[in-house]
Amino acid sequence: MKDKKKIRRAVSCAVSALLMWLIGIPVSASTGDPIAVINNLSEFIFGMIRSVGLILLGWGIVQVGLSLQSHDPSQRSNGFLTLAGGIVITFTREILNLITGV
Repeated sequence: MKDKKKIRRAVSCAVSALLMWLIGIPVSASTGDPIAVINNLSEFIFGMIRSVGLILLGWGIVQVGLSLQSHDPSQRSNGFLTLAGGIVITFTREILNLITGV
């Protein structure tokens, strides 16, 4: 029981630190070029998506680890699904670039 609380506390601290870091990211949209403004906004949005993917990736790793410890097959499958979803969300930009050929 104490191990789960410690893991949950560590994940909560990591998520809080990541959110505080994201709040501090400056978005420079004051250039005169409208394409540069759109590119900056795109970079910001893909950065937010990547951070959500990394959070899911970390949570999936925690779930798989806990399921291996408790020998729970349903939690293990949920952990692997969360892990796979986190990988897909983390690499969304690269996947879109592969699809569009950019």
